[in-house]
Amino acid sequence: MLEPDPSFRPVRTRHGYPPLEDLGLIGDGSTVALAGLDGRIGWLCLPRFDSEPLLCGLLDRENGGHFSVTPEGLTEARQRYEPDTGVLVTEMRGAAGTVRLTDALALRPGADLTDDLPAGRGELVRSAVVLHGSVRLRVDLEPRGGAQEQAAASGLVVIPARRPDLRLHLRSSRPLSGLHAVYDLEQGDSLDLVLSWGRTHRHHRFDAPAMLEATKAGWRQWMTRFSYDGPAEPLVRRAAITLKLCDHWENGSLVAAATSSLPAPVGGVRNWDYRYTWIRDAAFTVFAMRRIGFADEADAFLGWVMDAFEQSQQPRIMYDLDGGPVPAESEDAGLGGYRGSAPVRWGNGAADQRQHDVYGEVLDCADQWARSGGQLEPPLWAGLAALADSAAQAWRQPDQGIWEVRSAGRVFTYSAAMCQVALDRAATIGERLGLPGPVAAWRADAAKLRQIIVDQSWDEDKQTLSVHLDGGGSLDASLLALPLRRVLPADHPRMVATTAAVAERLSAGGGLLYRYLHTDSPDGIVGDEGAFLLCSFWLVDNLAMQGRLEEAEELYASLCERASPLGLLSEQIDPGTGEFIGNYPQAFSHIGVIASGVTLARARTKDEAEAGVT
Repeated sequence: MLEPDPSFRPVRTRHGYPPLEDLGLIGDGSTVALAGLDGRIGWLCLPRFDSEPLLCGLLDRENGGHFSVTPEGLTEARQRYEPDTGVLVTEMRGAAGTVRLTDALALRPGADLTDDLPAGRGELVRSAVVLHGSVRLRVDLEPRGGAQEQAAASGLVVIPARRPDLRLHLRSSRPLSGLHAVYDLEQGDSLDLVLSWGRTHRHHRFDAPAMLEATKAGWRQWMTRFSYDGPAEPLVRRAAITLKLCDHWENGSLVAAATSSLPAPVGGVRNWDYRYTWIRDAAFTVFAMRRIGFADEADAFLGWVMDAFEQSQQPRIMYDLDGGPVPAESEDAGLGGYRGSAPVRWGNGAADQRQHDVYGEVLDCADQWARSGGQLEPPLWAGLAALADSAAQAWRQPDQGIWEVRSAGRVFTYSAAMCQVALDRAATIGERLGLPGPVAAWRADAAKLRQIIVDQSWDEDKQTLSVHLDGGGSLDASLLALPLRRVLPADHPRMVATTAAVAERLSAGGGLLYRYLHTDSPDGIVGDEGAFLLCSFWLVDNLAMQGRLEEAEELYASLCERASPLGLLSEQIDPGTGEFIGNYPQAFSHIGVIASGVTLARARTKDEAEAGVT
C-alpha cells in the first residue's frame, strides 16, 4: 500500500474530459502538445501549430485521437516541469505502484532557441520509469481517423488515415506489438517511446535519455537571459517559457493560443481558432519580453510584423504563421467539441473584419522596431506613412473593435485611441529619424484626437469614459488599456474615474473582470462569457500607475494564485466555478503576468526611493 502524499491529487474528468487546469504544455518552436494528469496527449498538430491536428481528443474524446501512456488502476497524479524548461514530468499512482512519465518535444543537441533555424527534431519523447511497486502500463496511439501500421527495422511506420503525408515512425525501448500495447513493469523498469514525423529520425540515434537532456539544456541556456526582480518571480519565469512555447521560432510569429475551439463558456458557441498571429498581440508581447531580458524574441516578432505588413501592402488584424492570410472559418461536423461544446471551428472569420486598432498596432510596432535599431527602408516607411494618413480618417468610421464583435459596427473608443497611437508614433518616428512626411500634421491630429476621445466618450452622468465615442456610459475593459498605449495618463481625472467604474460595474468577483456586459454591449453572438484574465491585469497596471500600489499588489497576487499547478493560464475564468475556459494556454494572459509584474516592481522601487528606503 502506497503512503498518502498530499502533493498528488485525484485524476478528474468532467463529462469525460480533463479540466484545462490539469493539462501541461510542451513544444519545440514549431508545434505544441497538451498532456494530462492521466498520461494522455489529446492535442497535437503536425508539423506546426496551425496544421490539421493529428490528435485532438480534447475536442472529441471518442473520435479526436490520442496518445496515452497510462497505468492501469490510476487514482491520483501530480505534474511539474523540469526547472526552467519545457520538459513535463507526470507522476501517476495506482494501487500497486507509481510511474514517472517525462514528456518533451525534443530539441536538437546544442540548439539555440534564438536562431531562426529549426531547433526541434520533429520528435515527441515519452519516457516512463517505475518509481515504486509494480505497474501495468497501457500504451495507445490512435490518430484521428485511425491509422495503418507497418513493421520496420526500428519500430513501426504509422500512416494516419487523414494525414498519410506525415508517415509517422514510432520507436520503443521494448518490443512493440502494435499501436496498442501493455507492459508489466517493476520498480526500476523503464519504457522509452519516440514518435517521429518527417525523415529526420533516420539520422537520429534512439537514445531517449540523451534527447531529454539535450532538450533541457537548450531551454536552460535560453533562460540564462531571464532578468526580473519583482513579485511572483517563479510564475513570471514560467510565463516567459509559455510565451516561448507559443512562438514560431523560425520566423518570430506568435500564436494567440495553442488550441482551437475550447469554449468560453462550456456549452456555448464562442469557440474560435486561435492558432494564428494577431497584430495587436505584438506590441504587448514585445513590451513584456524585452523587459525581462528577451530582446531577441522582441526584435524577431517586430521584424515579422514589419515583414507581414510590407508583404500584404495593407494592415490585416491577423496573419498565419508565414504572414499570409488566415484560412476561412469552417465548422467540423466530425467533432463534438470539448465537453460537448460544438461547433469546432478551424480558421477564423474575424480575419476580414474592419478593426481600426490595427493602424496603431502596426505603427507602435514600427516605433519599437526603430527604437531597437531596426531599419525602416523607404518602401516600408512609405507604407507606414500611408497607414498614418489612413488612421487620420478611419477613426470616424464604424468597425468591429478590439473584441471582434459580430454585430453591426460602431465607432469604438479603443479603435479611435489606437488611431491616435498611429498618428503619434508616425510623428515620433519621423521626428527622430528625419523621415519624409507630414510630421507636424500627424502630431497636431494626434493631439486633437486625444482631446476628442476625452470629450466625446465621456458620460457626465455616469462619470466614466464609454466604449463608444458617442458616449452613453456603456463600459468596456479595453478602456483600461488607454494608459498602457500612452493615449491618456493613468492619473488623468477621467481615467481615474473610468478605472473605478470598470472595477465596480464589470466585476465578476474575486478581482476578475468581464470585458463588457452583453446587456449593455450586444456582440452578435449567443450567450454570455467568462471573466477575461488580461483585463484584470490591465486593472493592476492602472492601480499601480495611480499610486494605489498596495491594492495593485493584492490584486496581482490573487490573479497569480489562479494559475494552474504548472503555472499556466487560460483565456478566461468561469466566475462561478473558478475553472479555466477558452483557448489554453492563452498568450495574452501570460503577457499580463509579465507586464504587470514589471509594472509593480518598478512602482515599488520608485515608491521606496521617494520614501528614502534603501
